[in-house]
Order: sequence, then structure tokens, then C-alpha cells
Amino acid sequence: MTAVYKPEKALEFAMHISAPTTPEEGFDSFRRGWEAQTGAEYPAPSFTPGRAGEFEISARAVTVLDSVIADVPSTSLLGTLRGVPLYEDNRVMVHVVRRNTWRFDRRGVDRLTVPAGRFLVHRSGPPVHETARDTAAKVLILPASAVGPLRGDRLITGAADAPEMRMLLAHVRMIDETLAELTPAGLHAARNTLIELVGGVAAGRSDGSEPRLAAALVRAVKDLVDHRLTDPDLSPAMLARALNISVRTLHRAFATAAADHANIRGGAGVGRADTVAGYIRDRRLEQARSALRTPAGRPSVAEVAARWQFADSSHFIRAFKSRYGRTPAAYARDCDHAEPPEE
Repeated sequence: MTAVYKPEKALEFAMHISAPTTPEEGFDSFRRGWEAQTGAEYPAPSFTPGRAGEFEISARAVTVLDSVIADVPSTSLLGTLRGVPLYEDNRVMVHVVRRNTWRFDRRGVDRLTVPAGRFLVHRSGPPVHETARDTAAKVLILPASAVGPLRGDRLITGAADAPEMRMLLAHVRMIDETLAELTPAGLHAARNTLIELVGGVAAGRSDGSEPRLAAALVRAVKDLVDHRLTDPDLSPAMLARALNISVRTLHRAFATAAADHANIRGGAGVGRADTVAGYIRDRRLEQARSALRTPAGRPSVAEVAARWQFADSSHFIRAFKSRYGRTPAAYARDCDHAEPPEE
């Protein structure tokens, strides 16, 4: 029986392999590079490369206990992910394709082409033939025993902007940003949340009311807000619809995340950015301030207010002064008279 892959600390890996002659040598070099850099066994199922010249791949990966998060830009990948006996601790693989396509063919039964903007979840039991050329993807590798059974062990696909996948990718980004700072307890919490969210993607639903998912939900909300700041319809209700949760659940997640953050800061109070509406307003004010800092082609106060969806100039001026202690016009004048930064 295969040993369970579970290093007790975060590991990092980065490598580029080009095998213009023998693909087997290329994959073996890739596997050996993983083991040399991380000091741990290669976590993915065995891979049989295809014909010569069809294995050139890069990867940057981190481990979260027994799970792996990888960025994989593949110049040329052709081969078969070998099957794993059911009694072994096989893996659940998640591919979120960001460029071009990744093709999967499982024993001629399931054939699927996953284009950019889509994802695939599958178990590494039956052999899967893969083809990816000039493709980029986020790839997750997790223990199947922790994720639980997939629906009939089928290839599960969907849109990368589905609510469950938004939450999963938001959590992945948080792990990438904070991995070096995580305590052992934090690493375990990050891993457990990752497993929970992948299970939600596979099932087509996530429990947004689950307290331990609050941070991932809040991050997903903030990512949506940052992409839609100029949308006049941006609101808690709109965000709740996009993530397939109730407005009440949305507000509860922000309150939970704010309370957790306050505990970390030693009981600091809740601010406006710790609420949904407060975060939207603060981000719009930050963008407005950035626009006012530019001397060449600077928009008028009214234009800035309209672009960032303030009700009118008076409302914008009051909000800006409350946040930054000066009116927008005074701030722009101060920027004009400020000395240029030293080069």
C-alpha cells in the first residue's frame, strides 16, 4: 500500500523540464527534482509520457500538509496518468484551466476538453490520457479519502466563476499569500478548509454558513468587489447572488472574519471595511484618491464621483473628507505641491 503523503510543514517546488528526446527521462527528472527540492515523495499518481518531443512543462507548487497547490504552464504535455488500485490512498485532481485547453480521455469512456475558464475534478483511480499544449492551469492534488467520494467517480466539470470555485480559488490565493507565516495550527486549518471547499466544488454546492469557510467567502467577496467597483448595481444582494448564498450569510461571514481578525489584533474594534458596504465604499474611495493624484489629465471631482458610483459630488466630498481628512480638491492641490519622489 502506498504511504500517505503528509509532510508536517509547508514545502515549495519550482522547476522547468524540456525533454526533446526521451519523454520518460523528462518526467523522471521532474519527479526527482520534486523529491530533491522538497525532501518528500512525489505526490501525484504515476505518469507515462507520450511520444518524443511531447513533454515540456513548468511548475511552481506548495504543499499544505497532504495537499498540493500548483501553477502549471505546459508547453507540451502528452501522456497517461496511471490508475491507482482502489485499496490505495488515491488522489483527487482539480484542474482550473487559464489558457488554451487541457484534454482528458479516460479509457475511451469519458472524453472531455476543458477550455480556459473551466475546471475539471476527477479521481486518480482509472487511467486518464492527458493532452495539453501551450496550456496554463491551477492544479490541486488532494487525498481522495479526505475529499470523499465523487459523483460516480465521473469527470466533473464546470465554470471557473461558479460560486463554489470562486470560494476555493479565493482560499488558494490566501494560502499562497500567507503560507510562509502560517503556524502548524494555521497550516492544518488551511488544509481542512481546502478539503472542504474542493468537496463543495465536486458536489456543486458549498455551505457558506460554515464558520471555518468565512475567511474564504470574505476573500471571494472582496475579489468580486474589486472587479466590479464601477458597476452601479454592486451591492451585498448582488454579491450574495453571485456566490449563491443569502445576504444574511454574507453579512455573517464578514462579521465572523472581522471578529477573528480583532482577536488576532488583540481586541481592536470593527471598522467600516469589516462590513460589506464599508469595504465597497473604502475601495471606491481608494480608487478615487488614486485618480486625484495624477496631475496630467486629472478628472474633475464630479467625474471621479460619477465613475466610482457615489450618489453625487456632495456625497463623495463628505465621504472623502471623512476618510482622508481633506476634501478631494484640497487633496489634489496638495499632490500638485508635493515634491516629486527621489529616483
